[in-house]
Amino acid sequence: MTSEPQVQDDTSIDEAAAKEKAAGRRKFRLLGIVIVSAVLLNIGAFILFPPFDPSAPSGPCAYPVCFINGNLEFPPPTVVWKADPSTSLPSGSLSVGFDVSITNTLVTMWIVEALILLVAILATRRMKDIPHGIQNLVEWAFEMLRDFAISNGGAAAVRHVPIFAAFFLLILFCNWSGLVPPVGKVDFLRAPTSDVNVTIGLALVAFGYFELQGFRGNGLGYLSKFFPVYEFRHGVGAGLLAMFVGLVELMLEFVKPVTLAMRLFGNIYGGEVALAVMTALTLAVVPVAIFSLEVMLNFVQALIFSTLTLMFTLVAIESHHEEGELGEEGVEAVEDVAVARHGAAPSAAA
Repeated sequence: MTSEPQVQDDTSIDEAAAKEKAAGRRKFRLLGIVIVSAVLLNIGAFILFPPFDPSAPSGPCAYPVCFINGNLEFPPPTVVWKADPSTSLPSGSLSVGFDVSITNTLVTMWIVEALILLVAILATRRMKDIPHGIQNLVEWAFEMLRDFAISNGGAAAVRHVPIFAAFFLLILFCNWSGLVPPVGKVDFLRAPTSDVNVTIGLALVAFGYFELQGFRGNGLGYLSKFFPVYEFRHGVGAGLLAMFVGLVELMLEFVKPVTLAMRLFGNIYGGEVALAVMTALTLAVVPVAIFSLEVMLNFVQALIFSTLTLMFTLVAIESHHEEGELGEEGVEAVEDVAVARHGAAPSAAA
């Protein structure tokens, strides 16, 4: 005969299995509702707001070229305000000009900065020992960034956590701003990091910061990283080789802001182009997947920029002259060991 506890166990197992199946059906039902709603929303948007060619808004829109052009944002930003409308920049791929104007990417960046400052003010206005609400959220985010910076750079990174967190948060929300529907769909709003002028500006600020920290930590000795003249003490050949390596290091130092700017701009602008093309050519299901991928990639790009800035700073504050002295001590130690061995060999033979 089957005992009563065993029957109860079988019943509870069956009930758990039934609940799991019901939960699975609800998930599939919810996923189906989301997909159908997205498709209907896409169709409704197509009917109410049909695509048009920006170059000829009143003309016919042929698929797929016109659909793609209607969603693309080309690299030059739109000028929202200009100090002197009568002036124009020189044309040509290598031309350089000066013009006082405000672009849509700059306006969007100001809005992002204002929102970040507003959140910071609200979080620190009435701080408590036991944080709640927005203070708890901000402290948690800052602690996560601080722990990440220290785990990568050690104790020396503590001093540079504020600049690391500032770069990360600013770039992250500038990246994400391009995924908000009004941004990029109206002339006066566009994702700031999709403009190469903005990314170059951010990279130059980062470059100035870690170069300043290098001189601040080592004084004029920071230049020994690029001009290691002390190596001539080991001979002309060693000195010339060290100077060649230092000049290569100097050239690579000026490549750092270029790589920071171009990597950020290329990934953000390329992602917006991919999202625009997929939105124009497919139904809403595929763009939603691309959108989710862009959210993650934008996060990664902000983390890469801020982390590289932190690492470049930590490398700059290292004392390179001390490294050379340590290398000299190592060479002397090896020579002493070799002399001791040569001296011990004749004694053993005797």
